[in-house]
Amino acid sequence: MSNHVSNASTHSNTQEDACVANDISSQSLDTNVDSAVLPPQPDIDALLDIADDAAVTWVREQSGLAQVINALATCGRVALDTEFIKRDTYYPRLALVQLNTGDHIYLLDAPQLQLAELWQALSKVDVAIWHACGEDLGIFYLLSGCPPLTNIFDTQIALSYLTGQLQMGYQQALDDQLDMHIDKEQSQSDWLQRPLSDEQEQYAIDDVRFLPALYLNLEYELKKQGLYDYVWADCQLYASDLYNTQHVEDDAMYLTMADYRYNSQQMAILKGIATWREELARATNQPRTFVIKKQAVREIITEKPNSMRELAHKTTMHRSMLRLYGEELLKVIKDAKSLPPAEHPDCLLPPYRSKNKVLSKAVQQAIDNEAQKIGVPANVLMRKKWLAQLYEVVAFNKGISELPQGLKGWRNHWIVHTLIPVIEKHKTELQQGMGVHA
Repeated sequence: MSNHVSNASTHSNTQEDACVANDISSQSLDTNVDSAVLPPQPDIDALLDIADDAAVTWVREQSGLAQVINALATCGRVALDTEFIKRDTYYPRLALVQLNTGDHIYLLDAPQLQLAELWQALSKVDVAIWHACGEDLGIFYLLSGCPPLTNIFDTQIALSYLTGQLQMGYQQALDDQLDMHIDKEQSQSDWLQRPLSDEQEQYAIDDVRFLPALYLNLEYELKKQGLYDYVWADCQLYASDLYNTQHVEDDAMYLTMADYRYNSQQMAILKGIATWREELARATNQPRTFVIKKQAVREIITEKPNSMRELAHKTTMHRSMLRLYGEELLKVIKDAKSLPPAEHPDCLLPPYRSKNKVLSKAVQQAIDNEAQKIGVPANVLMRKKWLAQLYEVVAFNKGISELPQGLKGWRNHWIVHTLIPVIEKHKTELQQGMGVHA
């Protein structure tokens, strides 16, 4: 394979180059419409040559955004990434948006631009390609006001189907799939500085330069193995989950820190602290952990301090925050402790715990059998969180509607007709392991 080196300078493609790029990249434009059609096996060297030749354009003024919007309206698919800073703020500071439309890479100087029109245009593209899009989509939802995206293709999710590795990094993905190496040393640099260093600019370009080629290679392999529809569905599920995470109400934030061992009064204290922390973090634009770390929250729930002295000696709350907000926090704790039991939040259901492994072995065998049958890694077919939620549904006689969203899609028929019956056979053990008294 030739040694592909990226050129970060701004230049324009010839019409011939653009036609070649569009011809090769068009293999993927309608894959989410008819995934049964196996596209031609991609020529990786040709795709990387096109990636090397892609024009790179900085967009620093609002007038330049029109070209990007027009390109998105006709490209069919786009590869994306963002660079942002969120070390000492509640709200991330978006520094850069990188887009690759196949034959053109755009670097958008986000602090200088109004991007509402861009967000809308991105939501209408057939396929939006990301790698590990969790934080990027969180920012998208925060800034755009758009509903959950339904055009997401996350190459990290796709790779999990082919490798069983759930969190493969972009650098390893390119190494493994395209025999390409890129430098990732700039990931933690200051992306708000201007001008960016040459190394930062190259890093930003490389983060989207090779994504279309990676997508086409993954698309071919997934369709060849009959897995593309599964991946597409899981990508949309992930996009929806990220939207829901971004839109959690303040008074529900406590659930992200809750423990099944907390009693109802402790849950009330946790809810009060978590709600207070969220409101304060947002009002002062600082990370939640700057207000109070999770460890200190756990200590407060255990110790239930009544005074500044107890708060200082029985918890690891930072002393500067203690001086600023200690009395305010004590009032939150006092108010929570004084709530009548009827107003306490519900306790969490206990997880399944048992030394008897009959149920676990039977469930794992059923998962392994299905995974082998359809060619999906077992850890992708069934996530630990989903299995815990499934156990709750069966142990507490909940309806099928209570299943997690991940088990309501393409996995649902297998869950209902195969896995739940397996669990039902061992329901007594399950309920004993969860402390349920029939």
